[in-house]
Amino acid sequence: MSEPPVRKRTRWWLATLLAAALVLSIGMLAFWGDLVSTALDPKVPFQTYRPPPGPDYSTSAAWYLRPKPGNGLQADVFFVAPTTYDGGRNWNARLNARKANRQFETVMAPNYVGPFVSVGRVFAPRYRQASLYSLTTLREDAREARQFAYGDVRDAFRWYIDQDNGGRPFIIVGVEQGGTLASRLLRDEVARDPVLQSRLVAAYLIDTVVPADAPPIAPCVQKGQAGCLAAWARVYEGDFDAAQRLLDRALVWNAQGELENLTPRPALCFNPLLGAVADQPAPARLHLGAANATGLEWGARPAFMARQVSARCERGVLLVSRPRSSSLKQRGDWADRRKVPGFNLFYADLEADAKQRLAGWLAR
Repeated sequence: MSEPPVRKRTRWWLATLLAAALVLSIGMLAFWGDLVSTALDPKVPFQTYRPPPGPDYSTSAAWYLRPKPGNGLQADVFFVAPTTYDGGRNWNARLNARKANRQFETVMAPNYVGPFVSVGRVFAPRYRQASLYSLTTLREDAREARQFAYGDVRDAFRWYIDQDNGGRPFIIVGVEQGGTLASRLLRDEVARDPVLQSRLVAAYLIDTVVPADAPPIAPCVQKGQAGCLAAWARVYEGDFDAAQRLLDRALVWNAQGELENLTPRPALCFNPLLGAVADQPAPARLHLGAANATGLEWGARPAFMARQVSARCERGVLLVSRPRSSSLKQRGDWADRRKVPGFNLFYADLEADAKQRLAGWLAR
């Protein structure tokens, strides 16, 4: 007995709709990043854009972190935060952007400030950071947004030196966008002032590309060396062409204070497992410990996972083996996966390295 015509048509329509839905889903998955990126585009030229109101660094509201009186640590840490603001209407983040500030407090601070809290008093300024969107494009507008963000970081550092430093030794730490801004800070504010440079214990520019042929200060070439620069940008081993893509998109400062493409210049590569700029591979047995501190109460010490990764510098990029622990996997939505991870592969290594360099500075 043949199937009724009405049922045949119904099944045909259902099959057609399912096929269309499947094609649409595949298309959306393929172009989802482009769709999200387009949604985050401010769609206004930076030249006609009115940035949000700026910070007043004489007030506590202008700082993510600022020490209370009575801290007995011997040094200071000036920390420039990574990107937490996705984008949308603004090229540069409002200082009171809730989601961005919450991400700093719950993800970035525990994982990236954490290694240094036992080394020095932490000063972490809020600044009108360039949006995540501006880091996904090489448009001139995006470069100008990042150059604009530098002005806040410079002003915060000058306030810290004038009002809070008191002649103490200090460490500069910058992560991702914050690392790029800190690189210029080192060149313009520290390297040009012999007194300030003499008080610099070390600078750590994490997930940051710095030109090897013209670093802002001398690179760290051995453990315990003081007054030097540790900078690296990492990719996972086996991630096809990731290192070249990273270098092709890397922007560095020129003499005029503008961002320009790194290529074809070489990049600086510090290996946190070796504590030096070096080409030899570092096996996992040297790894002191990674940590996932996301969501931990501020000041709580995370559990370390040692011997998780090996690392080696190749053509200016730090190639890292994939960690075994599932807590050291990148998670989140499209935007979160393009920010620095919610864990720190070199948490214990950086803590030990900073303490050793401070000891070297004090001995010197």
